[in-house]
Amino acid sequence: MFQRMMQASALFCLVSGFAAAQAAAPVPQQPPATEQPRKIMAISHRGEHLHHPENTVPAYQTAIDDGADFIEVDVQTTSDGKLVLMHDNTVNRTTQAQGYIHDMTLDQIRALDPGAKYAPQFAGTKVPTFDEVLDLAHGKINVYVDTKNADPQQLVDTIVAHDMQNHVVIYGNPFFLYDVHKIRPDLKVMPEAQNADICRLLVKNIHPQVLAFGAGDFTPDVIACAKNSGADVYVDRMGSTDNPEGWQQAIDMGATGIQTDRPAQLVEYLRAHGMATH
Repeated sequence: MFQRMMQASALFCLVSGFAAAQAAAPVPQQPPATEQPRKIMAISHRGEHLHHPENTVPAYQTAIDDGADFIEVDVQTTSDGKLVLMHDNTVNRTTQAQGYIHDMTLDQIRALDPGAKYAPQFAGTKVPTFDEVLDLAHGKINVYVDTKNADPQQLVDTIVAHDMQNHVVIYGNPFFLYDVHKIRPDLKVMPEAQNADICRLLVKNIHPQVLAFGAGDFTPDVIACAKNSGADVYVDRMGSTDNPEGWQQAIDMGATGIQTDRPAQLVEYLRAHGMATH
Protein backbone atom coordinates (compact mmCIF):
# COMPACT_ATOMS: atom_id res chain seq x y z
CA MET A 1 0.00 0.00 0.00
CA PHE A 2 2.78 2.41 1.05
CA GLN A 3 4.70 1.52 -2.13
CA ARG A 4 1.68 2.29 -4.35
CA MET A 5 1.21 5.63 -2.57
CA MET A 6 4.85 6.51 -3.18
CA GLN A 7 4.54 5.57 -6.86
CA ALA A 8 1.43 7.68 -7.24
CA SER A 9 3.14 10.61 -5.51
CA ALA A 10 6.17 10.31 -7.78
CA LEU A 11 3.94 10.14 -10.87
CA PHE A 12 2.05 13.23 -9.70
CA CYS A 13 5.30 15.14 -9.23
CA LEU A 14 6.55 14.02 -12.64
CA VAL A 15 3.35 15.10 -14.43
CA SER A 16 3.22 18.38 -12.50
CA GLY A 17 6.83 19.13 -13.34
CA PHE A 18 6.25 18.35 -17.02
CA ALA A 19 3.17 20.59 -17.08
CA ALA A 20 5.09 23.41 -15.36
CA ALA A 21 7.93 23.05 -17.86
CA GLN A 22 5.46 23.14 -20.74
CA ALA A 23 3.83 26.28 -19.32
CA ALA A 24 7.21 27.95 -18.89
CA ALA A 25 8.43 27.05 -22.38
CA PRO A 26 7.90 29.77 -24.98
CA VAL A 27 4.91 29.08 -27.24
CA PRO A 28 5.83 29.21 -30.94
CA GLN A 29 4.11 32.16 -32.55
CA GLN A 30 1.92 31.34 -35.55
CA PRO A 31 2.23 33.78 -38.43
CA PRO A 32 -0.89 35.96 -38.69
CA ALA A 33 -3.45 34.66 -41.15
CA THR A 34 -3.36 36.55 -44.39
CA GLU A 35 -6.77 38.00 -45.16
CA GLN A 36 -7.91 36.90 -48.58
CA PRO A 37 -9.18 39.71 -50.82
CA ARG A 38 -12.92 39.51 -51.32
CA LYS A 39 -14.28 38.62 -54.72
CA ILE A 40 -15.78 41.40 -56.83
CA MET A 41 -18.47 40.98 -59.48
CA ALA A 42 -17.62 42.52 -62.86
CA ILE A 43 -20.81 43.86 -64.47
CA SER A 44 -20.71 44.70 -68.18
CA HIS A 45 -22.89 47.76 -68.83
CA ARG A 46 -25.10 47.09 -71.90
CA GLY A 47 -22.61 44.38 -72.85
CA GLU A 48 -19.23 45.35 -74.26
CA HIS A 49 -20.59 48.42 -76.03
CA LEU A 50 -17.46 50.50 -76.64
CA HIS A 51 -16.68 48.32 -79.66
CA HIS A 52 -20.08 46.71 -80.33
CA PRO A 53 -23.64 48.04 -80.65
CA GLU A 54 -25.09 48.27 -77.13
CA ASN A 55 -27.71 45.82 -75.88
CA THR A 56 -27.10 43.39 -78.74
CA VAL A 57 -25.99 39.77 -78.88
CA PRO A 58 -22.47 40.63 -80.16
CA ALA A 59 -21.98 43.01 -77.20
CA TYR A 60 -23.21 40.41 -74.72
CA GLN A 61 -21.18 37.58 -76.25
CA THR A 62 -18.03 39.68 -76.02
CA ALA A 63 -18.73 40.40 -72.35
CA ILE A 64 -19.03 36.65 -71.77
CA ASP A 65 -15.76 36.08 -73.62
CA ASP A 66 -14.11 38.85 -71.57
CA GLY A 67 -14.91 36.99 -68.34
CA ALA A 68 -17.53 39.33 -66.89
CA ASP A 69 -19.81 38.01 -64.14
CA PHE A 70 -22.91 39.91 -65.29
CA ILE A 71 -24.29 41.48 -68.42
CA GLU A 72 -26.58 44.45 -67.84
CA VAL A 73 -29.70 44.44 -70.03
CA ASP A 74 -32.39 47.12 -70.42
CA VAL A 75 -35.88 45.62 -70.72
CA GLN A 76 -38.67 47.34 -72.66
CA THR A 77 -42.14 46.17 -73.78
CA THR A 78 -43.49 46.40 -77.33
CA SER A 79 -47.05 47.34 -78.24
CA ASP A 80 -47.94 43.64 -78.56
CA GLY A 81 -46.52 42.81 -75.14
CA LYS A 82 -43.12 41.33 -76.00
CA LEU A 83 -39.97 41.99 -73.97
CA VAL A 84 -37.05 43.43 -75.94
CA LEU A 85 -33.72 44.98 -74.99
CA MET A 86 -33.01 48.66 -75.59
CA HIS A 87 -31.93 51.40 -73.22
CA ASP A 88 -33.97 54.33 -74.51
CA ASN A 89 -37.76 54.53 -74.69
CA THR A 90 -37.40 55.35 -78.38
CA VAL A 91 -35.47 53.66 -81.19
CA ASN A 92 -34.14 57.01 -82.42
CA ARG A 93 -30.60 56.97 -81.05
CA THR A 94 -29.60 53.37 -81.71
CA THR A 95 -31.38 52.63 -85.00
CA GLN A 96 -32.13 54.45 -88.25
CA ALA A 97 -35.84 54.62 -87.44
CA GLN A 98 -37.94 56.89 -85.23
CA GLY A 99 -40.59 56.10 -82.67
CA TYR A 100 -41.43 54.84 -79.20
CA ILE A 101 -40.88 51.18 -78.44
CA HIS A 102 -44.26 50.88 -76.73
CA ASP A 103 -45.91 52.02 -79.98
CA MET A 104 -44.17 49.39 -82.12
CA THR A 105 -44.82 45.66 -82.52
CA LEU A 106 -42.15 43.02 -82.06
CA ASP A 107 -42.01 42.50 -85.83
CA GLN A 108 -41.42 46.22 -86.35
CA ILE A 109 -38.67 46.26 -83.74
CA ARG A 110 -37.03 43.15 -85.18
CA ALA A 111 -36.99 44.76 -88.63
CA LEU A 112 -34.65 47.46 -87.31
CA ASP A 113 -30.86 47.26 -87.60
CA PRO A 114 -28.96 48.80 -84.67
CA GLY A 115 -25.82 47.14 -85.99
CA ALA A 116 -25.87 49.13 -89.24
CA LYS A 117 -26.44 52.34 -87.28
CA TYR A 118 -23.38 51.58 -85.15
CA ALA A 119 -20.88 50.46 -87.80
CA PRO A 120 -21.01 48.75 -91.23
CA GLN A 121 -19.40 45.53 -89.97
CA PHE A 122 -22.36 44.97 -87.64
CA ALA A 123 -25.04 45.37 -90.32
CA GLY A 124 -27.80 42.83 -89.83
CA THR A 125 -27.57 42.83 -86.03
CA LYS A 126 -31.09 42.82 -84.60
CA VAL A 127 -32.65 44.19 -81.42
CA PRO A 128 -32.69 41.07 -79.21
CA THR A 129 -35.60 39.78 -77.22
CA PHE A 130 -35.25 39.14 -73.50
CA ASP A 131 -35.82 35.44 -74.18
CA GLU A 132 -32.96 35.37 -76.68
CA VAL A 133 -30.46 36.88 -74.28
CA LEU A 134 -31.54 34.71 -71.34
CA ASP A 135 -30.88 31.72 -73.59
CA LEU A 136 -27.47 33.13 -74.47
CA ALA A 137 -26.61 33.75 -70.82
CA HIS A 138 -27.80 30.43 -69.39
CA GLY A 139 -24.87 28.53 -67.90
CA LYS A 140 -22.39 31.23 -68.94
CA ILE A 141 -23.08 34.52 -67.15
CA ASN A 142 -25.48 36.24 -64.75
CA VAL A 143 -27.92 38.92 -65.88
CA TYR A 144 -28.42 42.36 -64.31
CA VAL A 145 -31.97 43.19 -65.38
CA ASP A 146 -32.52 46.95 -65.62
CA THR A 147 -36.29 47.15 -65.96
CA LYS A 148 -37.32 50.17 -68.02
CA ASN A 149 -40.87 49.13 -68.91
CA ALA A 150 -42.19 45.66 -68.11
CA ASP A 151 -44.98 43.90 -66.27
CA PRO A 152 -43.60 42.32 -63.08
CA GLN A 153 -45.43 39.00 -63.52
CA GLN A 154 -44.30 38.67 -67.14
CA LEU A 155 -40.72 39.51 -66.21
CA VAL A 156 -40.65 36.93 -63.41
CA ASP A 157 -42.30 34.26 -65.56
CA THR A 158 -39.78 34.82 -68.36
CA ILE A 159 -36.81 34.55 -66.01
CA VAL A 160 -38.14 31.38 -64.41
CA ALA A 161 -39.00 29.82 -67.79
CA HIS A 162 -35.31 30.05 -68.69
CA ASP A 163 -34.22 28.65 -65.30
CA MET A 164 -32.35 31.87 -64.56
CA GLN A 165 -33.99 32.69 -61.22
CA ASN A 166 -30.72 32.07 -59.36
CA HIS A 167 -28.63 34.03 -61.85
CA VAL A 168 -30.27 37.46 -62.03
CA VAL A 169 -30.53 40.67 -60.09
CA ILE A 170 -33.49 42.89 -60.92
CA TYR A 171 -33.19 46.68 -60.88
CA GLY A 172 -36.15 49.04 -61.12
CA ASN A 173 -38.25 51.51 -59.20
CA PRO A 174 -39.15 50.45 -55.64
CA PHE A 175 -42.87 49.94 -56.38
CA PHE A 176 -42.08 47.60 -59.28
CA LEU A 177 -39.54 45.71 -57.17
CA TYR A 178 -42.03 45.40 -54.33
CA ASP A 179 -44.41 43.64 -56.75
CA VAL A 180 -41.60 41.37 -57.98
CA HIS A 181 -40.72 40.53 -54.37
CA LYS A 182 -44.35 39.60 -53.61
CA ILE A 183 -44.54 37.37 -56.69
CA ARG A 184 -41.22 35.61 -56.14
CA PRO A 185 -39.52 36.44 -52.81
CA ASP A 186 -36.40 34.41 -53.63
CA LEU A 187 -35.50 36.59 -56.63
CA LYS A 188 -32.78 39.16 -55.97
CA VAL A 189 -34.30 42.61 -56.30
CA MET A 190 -31.89 45.53 -56.40
CA PRO A 191 -33.28 49.02 -55.69
CA GLU A 192 -31.25 52.20 -55.91
CA ALA A 193 -29.96 53.06 -52.43
CA GLN A 194 -30.52 56.86 -52.90
CA ASN A 195 -29.81 57.94 -49.31
CA ALA A 196 -29.56 56.46 -45.83
CA ASP A 197 -33.21 57.06 -44.90
CA ILE A 198 -34.55 55.52 -48.10
CA CYS A 199 -32.06 52.68 -47.80
CA ARG A 200 -33.46 51.80 -44.38
CA LEU A 201 -37.03 51.87 -45.75
CA LEU A 202 -36.06 49.60 -48.63
CA VAL A 203 -34.33 47.18 -46.28
CA LYS A 204 -37.41 47.08 -44.05
CA ASN A 205 -39.98 46.61 -46.79
CA ILE A 206 -38.44 44.55 -49.59
CA HIS A 207 -35.36 43.04 -47.92
CA PRO A 208 -33.04 43.46 -50.92
CA GLN A 209 -30.06 41.14 -51.18
CA VAL A 210 -28.32 43.75 -53.34
CA LEU A 211 -28.42 47.55 -53.39
CA ALA A 212 -27.43 49.62 -56.41
CA PHE A 213 -25.30 52.74 -56.13
CA GLY A 214 -24.40 55.57 -58.48
CA ALA A 215 -21.96 58.40 -58.00
CA GLY A 216 -24.42 60.46 -55.93
CA ASP A 217 -25.40 57.93 -53.27
CA PHE A 218 -22.12 56.03 -52.91
CA THR A 219 -21.35 57.61 -49.54
CA PRO A 220 -20.22 56.05 -46.24
CA ASP A 221 -23.58 56.40 -44.45
CA VAL A 222 -25.55 54.77 -47.27
CA ILE A 223 -22.94 52.05 -47.77
CA ALA A 224 -23.13 51.34 -44.02
CA CYS A 225 -26.92 50.91 -44.29
CA ALA A 226 -26.44 48.32 -47.03
CA LYS A 227 -23.65 46.51 -45.20
CA ASN A 228 -25.56 46.42 -41.91
CA SER A 229 -28.46 44.74 -43.70
CA GLY A 230 -26.19 42.11 -45.22
CA ALA A 231 -26.86 43.33 -48.77
CA ASP A 232 -24.26 43.35 -51.52
CA VAL A 233 -23.18 46.73 -52.88
CA TYR A 234 -23.11 47.10 -56.68
CA VAL A 235 -21.81 50.48 -57.83
CA ASP A 236 -21.57 52.16 -61.23
CA ARG A 237 -18.07 53.07 -62.32
CA MET A 238 -18.50 54.58 -65.77
CA GLY A 239 -16.98 57.67 -67.32
CA SER A 240 -14.14 59.32 -65.43
CA THR A 241 -14.15 56.69 -62.64
CA ASP A 242 -14.00 53.70 -65.00
CA ASN A 243 -10.32 53.00 -64.42
CA PRO A 244 -8.10 51.16 -61.91
CA GLU A 245 -8.08 54.08 -59.48
CA GLY A 246 -11.86 54.37 -59.56
CA TRP A 247 -12.36 50.62 -59.27
CA GLN A 248 -10.02 50.31 -56.30
CA GLN A 249 -11.61 53.27 -54.55
CA ALA A 250 -15.01 51.60 -54.91
CA ILE A 251 -13.64 48.32 -53.55
CA ASP A 252 -11.97 50.09 -50.62
CA MET A 253 -15.30 51.76 -49.78
CA GLY A 254 -17.11 48.41 -49.71
CA ALA A 255 -18.30 47.60 -53.22
CA THR A 256 -18.88 43.93 -53.99
CA GLY A 257 -19.80 44.54 -57.64
CA ILE A 258 -18.70 47.14 -60.20
CA GLN A 259 -20.63 48.10 -63.32
CA THR A 260 -18.24 49.11 -66.09
CA ASP A 261 -18.05 50.03 -69.76
CA ARG A 262 -14.66 48.26 -69.88
CA PRO A 263 -15.32 44.66 -68.83
CA ALA A 264 -12.10 43.14 -70.22
CA GLN A 265 -9.92 45.67 -68.41
CA LEU A 266 -11.85 45.37 -65.14
CA VAL A 267 -11.64 41.58 -65.20
CA GLU A 268 -7.91 41.79 -65.92
CA TYR A 269 -7.46 44.16 -62.96
CA LEU A 270 -9.45 41.94 -60.60
CA ARG A 271 -7.54 38.84 -61.66
CA ALA A 272 -4.21 40.59 -61.17
CA HIS A 273 -5.21 41.46 -57.59
CA GLY A 274 -6.81 38.14 -56.63
CA MET A 275 -10.32 39.59 -56.62
CA ALA A 276 -11.86 37.97 -59.71
CA THR A 277 -14.53 35.34 -59.18
CA HIS A 278 -13.05 33.04 -61.83
